[in-house]
Amino acid sequence: MAALASWLDARAHHGRWLVRIEDVDTPRCVPGADRVILEQLACCGLVPDEPPVYQSQRGALYQNALDSLITHGLAYPCACTRQDIARALTASGQARERHGELVYPGTCRGGLHGRTARAWRLLTQNRMPNSGLGQSGRAQAAIDLIADNTPAPTAAQAEVAWCDRRLGAQAQDVGREVGDFVLKRADGLWAYQLAVVVDDAAQGITDIVRGEDLADNTARQILLQRALGLPLPRYLHTPLVLGANGEKLSKQNGAQPLDTAHPLALLAQAGQTLGLEVEHMASAETPSAWLQLAVPLWATKIAG
Repeated sequence: MAALASWLDARAHHGRWLVRIEDVDTPRCVPGADRVILEQLACCGLVPDEPPVYQSQRGALYQNALDSLITHGLAYPCACTRQDIARALTASGQARERHGELVYPGTCRGGLHGRTARAWRLLTQNRMPNSGLGQSGRAQAAIDLIADNTPAPTAAQAEVAWCDRRLGAQAQDVGREVGDFVLKRADGLWAYQLAVVVDDAAQGITDIVRGEDLADNTARQILLQRALGLPLPRYLHTPLVLGANGEKLSKQNGAQPLDTAHPLALLAQAGQTLGLEVEHMASAETPSAWLQLAVPLWATKIAG
């Protein structure tokens, strides 16, 4: 459904529709899944205007971004395991989880204390660096730089406000609600937040259209965009198809494999969920014709 919404939005704005294969978490990727996805999209008339970008092939770009953050004292190494974080939160009386994930308490901001760096995190409560960093001894240099910095005027720099084109005004205090989040994982893989921010900028993305379940990521991504000096795109988060339990439809709650034998029926179902008056497309005999009729409806209802 997000694919349909983003395609319609691109066409309504006379823009390009790009598809990105977000396979940065390589151990979890199913071989051939990308081919299946692209074939399913094509069956519904949704063909990207440029060849898809694969995140698994873009590690050098992500490393350059991380190096820039380290150089400016905005990223630091972390030695904590999930157990370490849980113990620290319990000891401070703040044992709580957020969407199943622990809110990082900033344990390694003051240094690794002889432990080995496992991951890299963004410093959300910004501090102003006194000097630059070299590329050697990055972990210790980042620790020293953060420790020597004077605090920012207020912690509110980690509070992000933005306007979603569908959901309206949004705000989140990333430092308090998420904590310093991971940029490069302990297993050496790149974190989703850094990868998508770098790719959005590299691909010249102006509008991000995706499912509402990803709206919570937006504040973290805006913080990264600001830290890296990148343009801020607009965001639109679409409604979700829900299972019987009220949660996003998935294999865990009964979702069936996508059947592209009847693409017009799939488009009509997705369009209805998006709030389009699909009866206006009832005369369409092909996915291409259905999509062309849907573009002006989308432009009137949502695009702006």
